[in-house]
Amino acid sequence: MRGSDEEDDMKHDSENRFFRDISPDDMSVSLTLPAQAEEAQTPKRGNRIALIGCFRPRQCGIATFTADTYDHMRAERPDLAIDVYAMRSRTDPPLDPVTLRAIDEHDVASYLAAAETINASGASAVWLQHEFGIFGGAAGELILELIDRVAAPLIVTLHTVLAEPSPDQRRVMDRLVARASKLVVMSEFGRATLRDVYGASPEQIVHIEHGTPDRPFVDIAPLRGTLGIADRPVLSTFGLIGPGKGLEAAIRALPAIAAQYPDILYRIVGATHPTLVAAEGEAYREGLEQLAESLGVADNIAWENRFLDIEELLDQIELCDIYLAPYPNLHQITSGTLAYAVALGRAVVSTPFVHARELLAEDIGILLAGTDSEAIAEAVLLLLAVPDERRALQRRAYQRGRRTAWNVIARACAALVDDIAVDGKTMPTRRAPSLSGVWSICDNVGMLQHSVHLVPDRAHGYCIDDNARALMLVHSLSARAQQDAAPHARAFASFIQHGWNEERGVFRNFMSYDRRWLEEAGSEDSNGRTLWALGHAAAQAASPAMRDWAAALFDRAIGMTGRFKSPRAIAFALLGADARLEYSEDAAARALVERGSAFLGTLWKSARRPGWDWFEAGVAYDNARLAEALICAGRRLPSLPLAEAGLAALDWLTTFQTAPAGHFRPVGSDSFDRSAESLPFDQQPLEAWATIAACGTAYRATRSKIWRDHAETAYAWFLGGNDRGIALGDLVSGRCLDGLNPQGANRNSGAESVLAFHLAHHLMAEVFWAEPAAQSATQSSSSPVRIAELSA
Repeated sequence: MRGSDEEDDMKHDSENRFFRDISPDDMSVSLTLPAQAEEAQTPKRGNRIALIGCFRPRQCGIATFTADTYDHMRAERPDLAIDVYAMRSRTDPPLDPVTLRAIDEHDVASYLAAAETINASGASAVWLQHEFGIFGGAAGELILELIDRVAAPLIVTLHTVLAEPSPDQRRVMDRLVARASKLVVMSEFGRATLRDVYGASPEQIVHIEHGTPDRPFVDIAPLRGTLGIADRPVLSTFGLIGPGKGLEAAIRALPAIAAQYPDILYRIVGATHPTLVAAEGEAYREGLEQLAESLGVADNIAWENRFLDIEELLDQIELCDIYLAPYPNLHQITSGTLAYAVALGRAVVSTPFVHARELLAEDIGILLAGTDSEAIAEAVLLLLAVPDERRALQRRAYQRGRRTAWNVIARACAALVDDIAVDGKTMPTRRAPSLSGVWSICDNVGMLQHSVHLVPDRAHGYCIDDNARALMLVHSLSARAQQDAAPHARAFASFIQHGWNEERGVFRNFMSYDRRWLEEAGSEDSNGRTLWALGHAAAQAASPAMRDWAAALFDRAIGMTGRFKSPRAIAFALLGADARLEYSEDAAARALVERGSAFLGTLWKSARRPGWDWFEAGVAYDNARLAEALICAGRRLPSLPLAEAGLAALDWLTTFQTAPAGHFRPVGSDSFDRSAESLPFDQQPLEAWATIAACGTAYRATRSKIWRDHAETAYAWFLGGNDRGIALGDLVSGRCLDGLNPQGANRNSGAESVLAFHLAHHLMAEVFWAEPAAQSATQSSSSPVRIAELSA
């Protein structure tokens, strides 16, 4: 089934590495620091779009449509820069000079390179013209390699919306719907199908009709005289020739028409579709010619076997009296030539396909009941016999066409870009978010995991991860604020204490709302985070009793770290041990810092390579904690190689997570199972907090202003300095949305996100916004890896 006449259907598994009993002295680091790149000009956001599709000089309907979109949007909005990314095959002629980049339709590397160029350009929106026949792979799946990687909001114009897709087509469409901020359709049928079949949200779908030329109405076209047609009645069908045009039905209608109007002329204008020519040459057209010959109407047909540029095509449409659209596929949702014929004020006779039913409503043309030749002949004879009816139809058609004139459509397109484009403006503030946002998702058991929008979701119960983070937040407050929050702190601590499984020697993680533990042992990461929270409480709690309790439980649980394999679990535990040593000197905690840092340092040294200064082959979640742990260990032991390794890794990561426009772009969760690549979505608040924390540790070690700048950029992510320009954190309510996805913000507000926002703010206030720190930073070196001091 075809949908248009333009084209045929053609958290978190880590590497298993043993926590070996190795000493930091075993690690010899040959550290080559990356040269500081010259400061690049930051692309201005909000005035550039990337336009993807077929483009001139390719001869197809999508190319014409994309070129028209480009030309008319440029005319309507000269302030808007439009970069053209043109689909290309080996047989295409040279590219139009306005094309920024070609995309080889069958080469996946070409799609990846285009995505990289788009991201580097600072584009504020990406506009894709989608049709199943123009991209490589099963059902054109290669285009997904591009859209998965672009960070700017995505608009997709769907030239085909299939009500009964194949499995491959359904898979591609589902991804397009999931990735797009806006889906543009040219018919109400397309809107309904997207909603009912593909589950698109009504707010996501925009109806913008096919653009058409805005020419004065012409009754008698001058081209008639040039072609020697004079006063002969003329029927026409236009576009690339193929079985989907229904020309057989129109030709079979000619004998009945010619019986009353012997001089009738049916002009069939357009080249045979290139894919059809490639498959069988001109056999299809020759079959039509033989049909006309057998019916005795060969002399009543004029063939214009070539692809016409837009101006010549319009001239050809203007010379006909009646435009025939005998398309047999009644599911077809778009026909550019039908839209052109209406806009030029031609009388239209059409089969009842989707686009025709909508465009010709309100008596704009004659809509047939079916696709049979007799009905076509009857309608044509009526219009030829009653000229006044034909002229009235033409006037109504021309008036209808003013609604789809390209200047009108271009304004609608520009308005859509303005609506979703990101301008990158943020309102920096040091105001603290209200703690009511934290307490609103707590009860006497502890902190609930998730929310549905702003309402706590009891269905998912509690987890020790969030209660550990919540305990850290309380102990990041001032002594007076800790006293006010003491009941909450006791609830979080009680949850952690109850989570300890003495028999297994580990903490449990998940608990249902009815207080049943759902497992006997939590993940390594959840156990590492819990140990970290205990060390933090031992160092930071204002209450001596709370410090003593935390240190005792830390010492009781530390033995489990000998079994850890996850690099992040090791990093969390190391950070906890470093904090535990602030409470009192402890041999087991110091040994954990030594072994853990040696492990992470060796991991970094073995995995790094030119251009990839990181611990693993890919990037995942809580990334900055790995570098932070090494910096902390370097200061604690002390060890200059460990500290500088951590600083070098963090320097690489902060650059890796900075968008070309200068804002923070954390590694998206789509990247977690990929090697050496960062996909932009979904972006999580946890990454911003981790980056701020690591930059705070780096700042304490180096006093370099660079780390303050990176932390400020990461904190701005919460307040709208991100790929969507959306403020995720709300200072008044103290809530934080659950991150950024391709369509905008995840409107839920769970514990992890709320805590990340608050913990990030307190780090900014403690480390970077305190007056002495700010003064020191302005006086210090700008080197990101120079160690100012190493102290235990």
